[in-house]
Amino acid sequence: MRIIGGKFKGVKILEAFDKNTRPLKDLVKESILNILEHSKDSKISLNNSLVLDLFAGTGSFGLECISRGSAKVYFVENYPQSIEILDKNIKKLKCEKKTRIFNEDVFNFFTNEKLNSEKMDLIFLDPPYKEENLKIILESIAKFKLLKESGLIVLHRHKKSKDNIGNNFTIQRSVKYGISRIIFLKIN
Repeated sequence: MRIIGGKFKGVKILEAFDKNTRPLKDLVKESILNILEHSKDSKISLNNSLVLDLFAGTGSFGLECISRGSAKVYFVENYPQSIEILDKNIKKLKCEKKTRIFNEDVFNFFTNEKLNSEKMDLIFLDPPYKEENLKIILESIAKFKLLKESGLIVLHRHKKSKDNIGNNFTIQRSVKYGISRIIFLKIN
């Protein structure tokens, strides 16, 4: 696994090698970032952006955002092996000042104010494919007003999953890559 673009382009980062982690494929990551940076209907500037990476794993998406100019990335992950690798990746890229790791379950993350009322430009949501309670997470994002009005949520799912996104969000775009489906959501 490597950083695809930006300041750290080409730098290899550590990845998990166990059955409990599903790494984000480079092709899918690159496609998401191309849509974010170049699409007229989904354009987000990563430069100086605030990013929330939920179910962060080893951090490949959030670290890619740092490489492309994000001001801060907040990682939420609770799997110990992934957190250990994420921490090593952050140190390898020497971007500790631009990151913060929350070692907790994503479903518990929203129970108190952890982001000091900061609103995110981008929220990346990459839960296990078997996770069926996405509506709870999306409702929490809306309830706690974590997303800027111009912000986007990028949701990585299995192409066959049938997810209920609730009434607070509109699907702006949905794209399939292999077994993955990437859904871009805007707040209503």
